[in-house]
Amino acid sequence: MAASVYDFQALSIDGKPADLASQRGKVLLIVNTASACGFTPQFGGLEALWQRYRDQGLVVVGFPSNEFGGQDPGENSEIASFCQLNYGVSFPMMAKVKVNGAEAHPLWQWLKSEKPGLLGTEGIKWNFTKFLVGRDGQVIKRYAPNDAPEKISADIEAALKA
Repeated sequence: MAASVYDFQALSIDGKPADLASQRGKVLLIVNTASACGFTPQFGGLEALWQRYRDQGLVVVGFPSNEFGGQDPGENSEIASFCQLNYGVSFPMMAKVKVNGAEAHPLWQWLKSEKPGLLGTEGIKWNFTKFLVGRDGQVIKRYAPNDAPEKISADIEAALKA
């Protein structure tokens, strides 16, 4: 099993390899996203966090997923365009992944095992579940989809100071 978030790789939304080890020493906010969800406006809040804290070491990383209600059916290029045009997203977006089940991306398997959800369940229940990862590559906290990005600023600030 992986020792930290830095042990994982993904594909960027434009299909290039993205090694999370390149983010070593930064605070990460990893989010499963969707373009046609009731929580989709959170892209704006996530971008605001990225703009506010990136110079202090925060990296927001979005992972589109179509698992919940088929709310992100588009190709990666369509998702990237939608996020940029509608919400000005400039934080790193990865290629679409599965976050649950046997085919879940290994990063998401690890995140869920590190911080299970309510009642000890590991599964991701819906889009915009968020994981805050400290500079040491360990998961600090898991947030529910309805936890608005602006409500977690204090936790981000604490992680950036640690």
